[in-house]
Amino acid sequence: MSWLGNGRIDWPRILLLALTVTVLVTLGTVAATSSTAFGPYNPSWDGSSDFRQDAEDDPTVESHLLSDTARYDELPANETVAFIIAPDEPYEGEDAERIREFVDEGGTLVVLENFGDPGNELLADVGAEARVDGQLVRDERHHFRGPTMPVATSVENYTLTSGVDQLTLNYGTAVEPGNATVLVATSDFAYLGPEDDELDEQDELQSYPVATVENVSEGKVVVVGDPSITINAMYSEPDNAAFVRGLYADADHVIFDRSHGSGVPPLAAAMLVIRGSPLLQLLVGTIGIGFVAVLSQIRVKSALEALQSRLPARFQPAGNRNDGTIGPGLSDSERAEFLRRQHPDWDEEQIQHMITALNHPRSEDETDE
Repeated sequence: MSWLGNGRIDWPRILLLALTVTVLVTLGTVAATSSTAFGPYNPSWDGSSDFRQDAEDDPTVESHLLSDTARYDELPANETVAFIIAPDEPYEGEDAERIREFVDEGGTLVVLENFGDPGNELLADVGAEARVDGQLVRDERHHFRGPTMPVATSVENYTLTSGVDQLTLNYGTAVEPGNATVLVATSDFAYLGPEDDELDEQDELQSYPVATVENVSEGKVVVVGDPSITINAMYSEPDNAAFVRGLYADADHVIFDRSHGSGVPPLAAAMLVIRGSPLLQLLVGTIGIGFVAVLSQIRVKSALEALQSRLPARFQPAGNRNDGTIGPGLSDSERAEFLRRQHPDWDEEQIQHMITALNHPRSEDETDE
């Protein structure tokens, strides 16, 4: 393919190529990303792609994106930490039972929830005591960009909080710990209430837990009252990333459970389906091998044709020798004019002899005399 036509740039072809590339890039971006809040493939401020990428870049753990709770059975529970971030729908029936079995067998479940009911319902199903309060927690003294973004400054000395001095929250809530161990709490100047509520004498200023851990059967359950510590806009704020990393520091596997939440883009969803089906893996592999084979044949054929075109005329096939500017498509006078330009030293007898030879080419069955 040449981008030059008669020595000039072939702009229509270039514009077509540019349009094709633009469309392919756009389709690829749509297929590989998501715009859902807390989505692990959402690169915007409210997505958690930085958190997912952080775990994937950690050479000590293997990350897994799950869209079906049945895949919990494929991983060793006592070596796995599962993150469930602000689920859209409740875990019911077999789904809730699988999560409970995961915890019973030694798995660590991390539930990040603030105002939704599915998180509390799941905590009850797995046998945990901690619950999220559901009211907005604010701090008039220790906050990031306002009271609704409190900085939790009370961090207990615990394995999971190693290297953590604070958490920076964003529209979070308190955690009612029950008998769970408090990991992180707000300062003594925090209070609970609706977003439009102003601080008055009736509000009780005190420290509220915002993260807890408890043993449930053979496993552990961690509850965090603010899922936004995992979003891209907050993940890098002190010390959110360090806290989240510490939750899976001793694990071999990290699960991003999106089985009850949207946010899995089409490309990632297709990969999940293929991974879960050996038959589809075989089919995709066969198609891939066939495509490579066909592409290789095309490239070899193109290379041979290019090499053949560089050979002297007497070594080229008869069909190729008859092609060109003095081929059958030209009249005798046009051929004569072409030969005069190309061979000014030829006389008219030589030119007519050549035209006669072109009009009566030898067949491939004839032999040279």
